[in-house]
Amino acid sequence: MKKNGSRSANFKFVCTIAALTLPISAVFDTSTIFLNQTSWYIGAVIVLLIVCIGALFDMLGMAAAAARETPFHAMASKRVYGARRAIAIVRNAEKVSSVCSDVIGDIAGVLSGAGALAVSVQVLLAVHAQGWAQEAWKIGITAVITALTVGGKAVGKTVAIHSPTPIILFAARVWETVALVGRNPTRLRRTNRT
Repeated sequence: MKKNGSRSANFKFVCTIAALTLPISAVFDTSTIFLNQTSWYIGAVIVLLIVCIGALFDMLGMAAAAARETPFHAMASKRVYGARRAIAIVRNAEKVSSVCSDVIGDIAGVLSGAGALAVSVQVLLAVHAQGWAQEAWKIGITAVITALTVGGKAVGKTVAIHSPTPIILFAARVWETVALVGRNPTRLRRTNRT
């Protein structure tokens, strides 16, 4: 019975993720419309920001999969801020990894590629490139963005595998703070005073 319940829960989670990906992707895709109307250097900064977001969430997904509960139980017994939330993240590592790596990480990867194309168009307009130079600029800019995306994710995954505990604790503290602010700002002030 438990296996069927687990399969049902997993199927619901997969359907939820698939359903959420559509609006999230649509919202993020509006950035490419914005990139087409801005100057190339502002577009480049936005694309680099998207690359960094993708790499960070990929790192978080890998850290969730690599982390163990034991150090967080020790921290929770000492009432370390965010430790209980970190345990929840590790216990739901499959879901956290799926959301961070597969949803946000992959969407950021696709958007960085689309953004690179938009930036290359703006660069071509700025430098007035003609003929083969146009293709060279496009290929060069796309190659640099791709290298940064792949390199950033590789570095993030390496760091996540070797030191998942501080990454998960930091994420848990951010999540805990956001949850406290969302729930009751007065309670957050009291927590900070003690």
